[in-house]
Amino acid sequence: MSDTASKAKETRLFLFLVIFLFPILSVAIVGGYGFLVWIIQIFAGPPGPPG
Repeated sequence: MSDTASKAKETRLFLFLVIFLFPILSVAIVGGYGFLVWIIQIFAGPPGPPG
């Protein structure tokens, strides 16, 4: 593969990662964490002293 084709492929991969993969992963990780906290609070109750 030529150097130009390799650079073009690397540029497309970089753009895919920056525009699609990282934002989707960020939303999935934060959403998954929020879902986990929600499920824990269903079983354990809200945080804070028992009242």
